[in-house]
Amino acid sequence: MSYHITTTFNGTFEEAIEKVIAELKKEGFGVLTEIDIKKTLKEKLDVDFKKYRILGACNPNMAYQALQKEDKIGTMLPCNVIVEEHEDGTVEISAVDPMASMQAVENEDLAEIATQVRDQLRSVIKNI
Repeated sequence: MSYHITTTFNGTFEEAIEKVIAELKKEGFGVLTEIDIKKTLKEKLDVDFKKYRILGACNPNMAYQALQKEDKIGTMLPCNVIVEEHEDGTVEISAVDPMASMQAVENEDLAEIATQVRDQLRSVIKNI
């Protein structure tokens, strides 16, 4: 089982960020955090890295349901979506597959929630 759902975007890095945020919103997600890895690595390590952004996406309804079933599930929230630009200019978007991470949690009540979140994230990636 792959731990991510991935697609390629036909456009610029910044356009990809905008498109991802818009598609997440359509599925009920908001972006709680945004980490600019390129900038952070330059500031902290003085190294050059490709454009790489981590968006911490959360669907409040789904998060609430999951937290009711398993209070430590917050260690796996929010759902990360990455946007990265490769050397050839290709922009790739990947979302975590929550089913892969939920395998580590021994709570069958979470399976239905994780399946629904995976389906929503698949829809986001498909619509990019």
